[in-house]
Amino acid sequence: MSTTTPSGTVTESETANWARPHAGTRDLPWVEDAGKVAPKDARALSKLFFDRLQTVEEGTREHQYARNTLIEMNLSLVRFAAQRFRNRGDGDLEDIIQVGTIGLIKAVDRFDLSREVEFVTFAIPYIVGEMKRFFRDTTWAVHVPRRLQELRVELAKAKEHLASQFDRDPTVTELAAHLKLDEDEVLEGLVAANGYTAGSLEVPADAGPGAQGRRSYADVVGEHDPAMEMVENLHTLAPLLTQLDDRERLIVQMRFGAEMTQAQIGMELGLSQMHISRLLTRIIGKLRADMSVGA
Repeated sequence: MSTTTPSGTVTESETANWARPHAGTRDLPWVEDAGKVAPKDARALSKLFFDRLQTVEEGTREHQYARNTLIEMNLSLVRFAAQRFRNRGDGDLEDIIQVGTIGLIKAVDRFDLSREVEFVTFAIPYIVGEMKRFFRDTTWAVHVPRRLQELRVELAKAKEHLASQFDRDPTVTELAAHLKLDEDEVLEGLVAANGYTAGSLEVPADAGPGAQGRRSYADVVGEHDPAMEMVENLHTLAPLLTQLDDRERLIVQMRFGAEMTQAQIGMELGLSQMHISRLLTRIIGKLRADMSVGA
């Protein structure tokens, strides 16, 4: 026994393991679990379902059944295409398969049997295209504008082409001429390309043979030094001290240079401790205000 449609013949031996008639699907076989259909059987069934999909009204139960079955039967194409990207990003194939499925759905909705092209040939570019778009948008170590992401791809192709032509790496001028761009644009693209991947700070600075145990990049990266702020403050303060009168500078030197107490300063200058305290408050307030204006 066989089922004949305008797009071909599907024999009973091909459909016995996964299909049976079902009310509401007219001449389409009922696929119990479309995701378990073997790729060979899926190829034969797809022709049958695509032929029927193009003759039924969109939105009907039969159209929905045919479309959903086509998507589920051909998910193996998504899994196949995802393998080439398994070492990209964080290695999670689930995300890659999800975006690839979007490409498969687009391919199902746009496929036309009259093109006389196998669905596999038609669908793979859609699936792979969605996966590449996903990596382009999500896997850059540093966020850069979309135009620079796309320019990176063009530069990589141009460098490969010109390198094979010149037997050396092309110059910026040669890349610009090949891509018909300004040299500044090419330089911007080359710099942005450095943001595609990020190296670990724990990797030895010399990654050659015998590098294990050597200093890593993290070992030579500087840390925040609180003393730097003090140096900056002293440079700002120095010219302000020259604006004080002789007694004010002497009081500051005795209090913060010689680290004398207010009582000791008062005895040295013949002034009360209270008077020295008021003078210090006024001097420090004036210096702080002038430093704020300078900042």
